[in-house]
Amino acid sequence: METKTRWNSCRLAPYGDSGRVRWCVGHEQSWKLKLKVLVFLPLILVFVTVIAILASYLQGFIHHHHGERDALATQSPNFRDSETGDNEERHVLHSITTTSFIPSDNPTQGFLTRHRRAIEDPTQKLHTVNDSRNYNDMQYSESRFVSWNLPEVEESPIHLFEYQDVDYGDEDQATLFKRNIASAAQARKTQAALMKQYMNSAINPCDDFYEYACGNWAKYNPIPPDKAGYDTFEILRENLDAMLRDLLFEEDLEEQEELSVNVEKNTLSTDKGEKSRTNKRRSKPVVYSKNPVSKSKHLYRSCVNEDLINRRGEKPLLKLLKQFGGWPIIEQEWDETRFDWLYLVAQLRLYNNDVLISEWVGPDIKNSDEYIIQFDQTSLGLPTRDYFLDNSNLKYLEAYRVYIISIANLLGASIVRATEDVDQIIDFETELAKITASQDDRRNVSELYMKATVGELQATIPQIDWLRYLNLIMNVPIRSNQLIVCFSVPYYQQLVSLLSNTSSRTIANYLLWRFVRHRVNNLDKRFQETKQRFYFVLFGRERLPPRWQTCVTQVNSNMGMALGRMFVERYFDEISKNDTLQMTKEIKQSFRDILLDTDWLDANTKQLARLKIDAMHLRIGYPEFILNMDELSDRYKDVQIHPDRYFENTLSILQHLARAEQNRIFTTVNKTLWNTAPAVVNAYYSRNRNQIMFPAGILQPPFYQRHFPRSLNYGGIGVVIGHEITHGFDDKGRLFDKEGNLQRWWRQQAIQEFHDRAQCLIDQYNTYIVPEVNMQVDGINTQGENIADNGGIKQAYKAYIKWLSENPKVDESLPGLNITNKQMFFLNFAQVWCGSTRPEATRNKIKTAVHSPGRFRVIGTLSNSKEFAEAYHCPSGCPMNPKKKCSIW
Repeated sequence: METKTRWNSCRLAPYGDSGRVRWCVGHEQSWKLKLKVLVFLPLILVFVTVIAILASYLQGFIHHHHGERDALATQSPNFRDSETGDNEERHVLHSITTTSFIPSDNPTQGFLTRHRRAIEDPTQKLHTVNDSRNYNDMQYSESRFVSWNLPEVEESPIHLFEYQDVDYGDEDQATLFKRNIASAAQARKTQAALMKQYMNSAINPCDDFYEYACGNWAKYNPIPPDKAGYDTFEILRENLDAMLRDLLFEEDLEEQEELSVNVEKNTLSTDKGEKSRTNKRRSKPVVYSKNPVSKSKHLYRSCVNEDLINRRGEKPLLKLLKQFGGWPIIEQEWDETRFDWLYLVAQLRLYNNDVLISEWVGPDIKNSDEYIIQFDQTSLGLPTRDYFLDNSNLKYLEAYRVYIISIANLLGASIVRATEDVDQIIDFETELAKITASQDDRRNVSELYMKATVGELQATIPQIDWLRYLNLIMNVPIRSNQLIVCFSVPYYQQLVSLLSNTSSRTIANYLLWRFVRHRVNNLDKRFQETKQRFYFVLFGRERLPPRWQTCVTQVNSNMGMALGRMFVERYFDEISKNDTLQMTKEIKQSFRDILLDTDWLDANTKQLARLKIDAMHLRIGYPEFILNMDELSDRYKDVQIHPDRYFENTLSILQHLARAEQNRIFTTVNKTLWNTAPAVVNAYYSRNRNQIMFPAGILQPPFYQRHFPRSLNYGGIGVVIGHEITHGFDDKGRLFDKEGNLQRWWRQQAIQEFHDRAQCLIDQYNTYIVPEVNMQVDGINTQGENIADNGGIKQAYKAYIKWLSENPKVDESLPGLNITNKQMFFLNFAQVWCGSTRPEATRNKIKTAVHSPGRFRVIGTLSNSKEFAEAYHCPSGCPMNPKKKCSIW
């Protein structure tokens, strides 16, 4: 039988027995194989691509911020993404003892930024090697700035402000900025144009004053992709950040004192014997500076040196985790028999991390002159317990889960192992959330307060060796008769039960995850991008902020007094300090007058309230000690900052903060001091110090400018002053006496009258719905801030009217703004709150914040003001002049 024809060349030929003509007959089988490849290869590629996408999704989907009062807020006191800041008041009860005019803990680090990026970033010179980023897209936002100053005073301090599309004549704006000059006419012209630009004059101010004052805000100020929101405060913060950046980037002319270190020491207590051991390794000599200004500059340089941070990768963290006994999720052979959860919790506390046990040394709220050891329930890895327990938050919980998996994977864990361990971590933290009390259940701090000895606490909760824990973390011996305060006995009783039913591996994984999440901030770009993906889900932030801005925030949070010294010496206007001091005296008198006219308070409570307002301490600008180099150096003497070691620098600061806090034990509280960094845009009231603080950073437009009409200054910084004064008499402030001690000093009838009036405000704000997310404002959680807003504007307006009567001929006009001076007072107050926020961040704020959204801080406050209705001629019964008004102070 004739064999089938096989050809080795491609040509027409008969095929086998059929006799049919085919092409490339000899390659028939080869062609069939090729055809199969062509068909199936794309399918295989599609499958591989899908797998790769899923792996990438797991590699980086997500997370997180707060523990260092990372300045960086709109967040719950229980949500901390870093561990540094004002140590004395960083604890879970911070919101009870201290208030701020705006949220001071910003989860998105700066939260907002201007949209146009045009200012040259001098830090680019530090990290251009192998850095392909487009800095034109990442620079400091918004190109237009005006420097306010007295033209007749050479080199006097400035206040920055931003404006768009203003004609400055022959000199461009950059020149004005560098020369630090702005005449009274320029200042008023610029402010008038800015206020007019943001107004929506088509809106009736008696219908919706926020829309009337801020209706065009979003048109000129879209939210930048690297921010979760954008408002007036961020304009000020970014102006301030640019100034601080330039200060930090200046050449350090201070002569550095060299310290040759041939042996680097890293001391940790042994896990069982509690004896110290020293790990030694030979290294090159390290040069440190004792000058705190130099230290702050070195910290900044180490932070912006991304090329070096990227080269070092995760190595510094892996080394530290080994010292902690290893993170099980990334360890091939983790030894469970050596694990001691209490020891690990104590070691983390030495790095200023509170996990499971929240401990701090702070003023006793019932004896504010004495420092005492205090305990409270733990914070959590998401803003509130509801993120773990409410089904409506499942997408955030899933994002958190994927974020942990992604970080573990970057540190060396396989996806499979990480997924198994992280599921256990999430289950454990969910159970932990169940045993923590909600914010609503913790409003009465008197009921939470339990003072006892360590021995008595040990008898109450014997499963925790409290004495051992304290002696591990304190710098002095602690005995069983040492007094402590505990605010969460039920939590700890349930915690020991939860721990007994949880594996050691899961507990160790959770404890070290809570530490690792903070260290993400100090690692390379892969970790930052992973965190960004989580922030996109949680807050809606679309990309990372510029590195220089992140680093300025870190320096200001960690070495704010040293940076504040530079800022104050270069820029602060002492005239503004004296002017603000005078306004504060006037507004305090307004409160006294209102107090005298209050008909629902008995005479005894009135007298005690007057004594409290008289005793209220005032701090404006900055603490004097920062100008004394010896005192400032002493504050940071044990902080070692290396120009190239950002990770280690952060650890040094964390250890310093922990030591400084614990060293307060057995000392007396110095109530004349303040701990707020000067270069901050905020204001504060400390209840257990009875102290109001106005840092230098807030004394700039639109709050204050020396050439502004007084109506604007009273409607700006004046309202802030009144707001903070009123905090001394809000729902929590009234619980503390003039010395800052928690005690009952109101008569029962006065208490009932106060509650009735507070309930009016609660009911009022409960009616407000945020349309972007269709969520209700929480009138209970926000009542303290709402009371302060309503009281502050009343006091400031009263003081302004008195000033006006004493200065009837002063020019109070703004060019091109055809409204009265009284109307300008209320307009400036409202425009302080112009802003917009992404829906995700708005949801988070409503769930966690003690401040109402800006829109309702305007509408709620002004609709209760008779003086506002008179100034704008609003008829009775209209939206901004309802017949029923709520008033306390």
